[in-house]
Amino acid sequence: MAGMAYLGKGQRWVARNRRQWGFGLLPGLVTLVGYAVAVVCLALYADDAVAWATPFADDWASPWSGLFRGALTGLLFGGGLLLALISFTAVTLLVGQPFYEELSARVDRSVGGEAPESGLPLWRELWISARESLAVLVRVAAWGVLFFALGFVPFAGQTVVPAAGFCVSGFFLAEELTAVALQRRGVSLRERLRLLRSRKLLTLGFGVPLALLFLVPVVAVFVMPGAVAGATLLVRDLMGEEAPAEAEAEAEAEPETVGDGALT
Repeated sequence: MAGMAYLGKGQRWVARNRRQWGFGLLPGLVTLVGYAVAVVCLALYADDAVAWATPFADDWASPWSGLFRGALTGLLFGGGLLLALISFTAVTLLVGQPFYEELSARVDRSVGGEAPESGLPLWRELWISARESLAVLVRVAAWGVLFFALGFVPFAGQTVVPAAGFCVSGFFLAEELTAVALQRRGVSLRERLRLLRSRKLLTLGFGVPLALLFLVPVVAVFVMPGAVAGATLLVRDLMGEEAPAEAEAEAEAEPETVGDGALT
């Protein structure tokens, strides 16, 4: 599929520009450490939090109090892990906004000769990115509730629903990644969603394989720089921005020329 081709192009771009790949790892590593600390704290204190929140179960006869609180602890920990998986990409993109903005701009310059700029101050870009990422997370959560309910439908809940869930996750993951380049072009969230829906197969071909890879945050850290580069190339296709043939050939042939001096 064409979308998977952009994923491969992005990984090849950062492989040729290793400094960009190295700098692109930093936000993901910082976010991963923060999430790891949060998950460890949740594992250590989830049972205490549940006991504090359910004082009415103190006087229940054994074993009902333990079973009830054990089930709630499992739900709390599982829900925390699910939230971490859902939000990891959005938080990494927010933390690494300056890094990924620069990486995306250099991809644009390497194949098109110029990189569109939003002209907004950094604090304004961060505010817009945080606000729109929250809006996307709300949409993802709504879909998650729907798929959870549909999961109880016999047969379809174990076959069709998981496949549809990965498609939805892939679509919104593609939205988050293409937002780096589209925000520089002044494209709002509503317009981005409309643009991606107009090329669903291309969008899903890019996002669904990433959704599978990003199930493991450690893998996401190493794939993220190439994913941002591939998303920028995908945006150029969606926006109809043709790359000059000589620039594209040069980008394919010359390693390290774009990455030198980036973010230094």
